[in-house]
Amino acid sequence: MSNKVYDVLKWITLVFMPALITLTGVILNCFNVQNADVILTIMTAVETFMGSLLGVSNINYKKSNK
Repeated sequence: MSNKVYDVLKWITLVFMPALITLTGVILNCFNVQNADVILTIMTAVETFMGSLLGVSNINYKKSNK
């Protein structure tokens, strides 16, 4: 993975997704959407998965540069 791709994915994972999940939660709760908790749980699981993959990628990159 190139540095640019990593940086974009990192920004999406650390900045965009948490903001999107929060915005989605507020909007869904304002409109009393059923199953909002399920939607937010799925979004948070995807966010956690992305963060884990980026963390593993970062560890592997650091190991290969030693």
